[in-house]
Amino acid sequence: MSGEKENRLPGAHGRSDAEGAMRDLGGLSKWVMAARPRTLPAAVVPVIVGLSLARRFRPLDPLVAAATLAAALLIQIGTNYANDYYDFVSGADVPGRLGPTRITQAGLATPSAVKRAAFASLGLAAAIGLYLVAKGGWPILLVGVASLASALAYSAGPYPLASLGLGDLFVFIFFGLVAVNGAVYLQGAPLGALSLLASLPVACLVTAILVVNNVRDIPTDAQAGKRTLAVRLGERAGRLEYYVLVAGAYLALVPLWKAAGAGVMLALLSAPVALAEARAFSVRRGAALNQSLAGTARLHLIFGLLLALGLLL
Repeated sequence: MSGEKENRLPGAHGRSDAEGAMRDLGGLSKWVMAARPRTLPAAVVPVIVGLSLARRFRPLDPLVAAATLAAALLIQIGTNYANDYYDFVSGADVPGRLGPTRITQAGLATPSAVKRAAFASLGLAAAIGLYLVAKGGWPILLVGVASLASALAYSAGPYPLASLGLGDLFVFIFFGLVAVNGAVYLQGAPLGALSLLASLPVACLVTAILVVNNVRDIPTDAQAGKRTLAVRLGERAGRLEYYVLVAGAYLALVPLWKAAGAGVMLALLSAPVALAEARAFSVRRGAALNQSLAGTARLHLIFGLLLALGLLL
């Protein structure tokens, strides 16, 4: 792509020891880092919950289950790579950014290489999606096209979803409602009130992960003109959104209990983790919020696994 910045932005902060170590390790390590493995449960949990719900109605098709999980992971990885690339070339990754290392900004990979990795990941997801479309028909085709388009539209194009303040809604819908219900549908299990209720707490917690990211980045996003919902509403409202989403995940268990039985209340065992993360989030500022990012992803995983187990009881 002509005009791409193949080197680091002038004035970008120096590489940390961690970045230098990544360069020394080379090849695979930097791509693993750029995939943001700590955030990947955001793709895994909705599928696991959907599969557990489907199992209540019929035996699972293991090949379809594996393909669903692989496609979800590849879409998330592709989204992460695309975000790494597009935030750099748009200037959204300003010097002094507090989040985890972006390999484009850090000079660990050229923009063109990161762009190719993003499209390769999404291309593999699309290839797997063809098999899923053969199993699930046109509804899965529509969902797949929308998911792939949104993965790029999140940070790309003249009106990125994140900069329009729509990133939270995108994550809630696609990494929550769509992912859970899509996994149920692909297994031939019925969709309805039960599958919707099961997807709500998953959607709440996966969105909370994004909220931490956006609250941390309010100063640098505002400087770069990236108007996320947190930038638009302010830090206080952004933090309030986090608490509402975490509390909403647990409140959603009440109607789900009535629809699916008491087993789903196993997810309450994660409440001490949620309380600890909420307290920590209330006092952390700046780069310390990276700990809340990892902690909220961990909460999402623990809650989701307990919920999936409860749905099987």
